[in-house]
Order: sequence, then C-alpha cells, then structure tokens
Amino acid sequence: MLAERSGRKAHPAEADLSQGKADRAGCDRELSRMLEVLPALSSAELRSEWRRLYRSLPPRLSRDLLIRAVAYRMQELRYGGLSKTIKRKLVTLATAPQSEGEIVSEPIQKISRGARLVREWNGRTHSVTVEEEGFTYAGRSYRSLTAIAREITGAHWSGPRFFGLARPLKRLASSSTGAGPGKGASDA
Repeated sequence: MLAERSGRKAHPAEADLSQGKADRAGCDRELSRMLEVLPALSSAELRSEWRRLYRSLPPRLSRDLLIRAVAYRMQELRYGGLSKTIKRKLVTLATAPQSEGEIVSEPIQKISRGARLVREWNGRTHSVTVEEEGFTYAGRSYRSLTAIAREITGAHWSGPRFFGLARPLKRLASSSTGAGPGKGASDA
C-alpha cells in the first residue's frame, strides 16, 4: 500500500525493515519516503498498515496517533526497539505506586555524613569525605561528586558512577555513539 502511494515498486525493506541492507543510506532514504507518505494515507489505509506491521488488529486510536504508531513501528523494525532493560524499567515505572500523582522512581542512594569514598585512578588513590552540605577532597570543599571526578580525571564523568555509587549504563551493541563517561547518570 505504501509502495503505490510513494510512486515506487514494493521494496524488500518494506516487507521486513529489520533485515537491513548493505546500502544503509539507501534504506534510510527509503524509510524517510515511507514516513513522508503516512500523513496522506486514509484511516483505513493506516489501519491496514498497523495490521501489517504489528500483526494485530489496530486499537481505536485517532488518525494522528495511528500515524505516529505506524511511523514508530517502521523505525523500530529498521533501527531496533527498546532494550529489555528499558522495557522492564518502563513496566516497573508504569506499575509503581504513585505519590501525589507522580510516579516514584528508584530512590537515590544516600551516603552518610563522614563516609569516605575511595577510588584509584591512574595509579593514585583518591579519597573523598562526605560532609553535611557536599564533599571534601584534597582539602577543598565541593558541591558535587561530578566536580571531584572532573578534577581527578580532567574529563566529564558522572560523579556517582565514577565512585561506584551508580551502575554503569549498558551500551547497545548496534549503537555507533556510546553513552561515554558520565552521560545519562544522575549526579549526587
């Protein structure tokens, strides 16, 4: 159906976007053309695309949401969907008890005043003391662990991650741009 609307022959990537092609740029252009055609489809054609892509009956959604859902699914099949970890986290958040109308996320790990955080970096041991209103490192006061991690490494790091208080983010195997040090983790 999309093939007729976009004025081209049916493309194998349209039948199964997840297989990918050697010519990635060509597939990306093809997907872009398919996405551009979606707003011109009728509601009946969008429901047909839903059935083809999701292999189920479409729910009762507005035309706008059908366009968005079909576009999402096409991109998901082409580039890959959410990781199992993210899916689990979303389910946990969706079913988590609510507090004052907001979803309660995982509690931030609290560190007691006076605790010492020790990290070895480039053959040198670095010790940080937790204070009431921040941290002390090398005789100086800091408001965050991230500032201390930057002082030690000379690069941006998530302070909690650098000192082992937060789990490192897992990189996607197919991702060409990794999260890098400190990207995405919360700051203490």
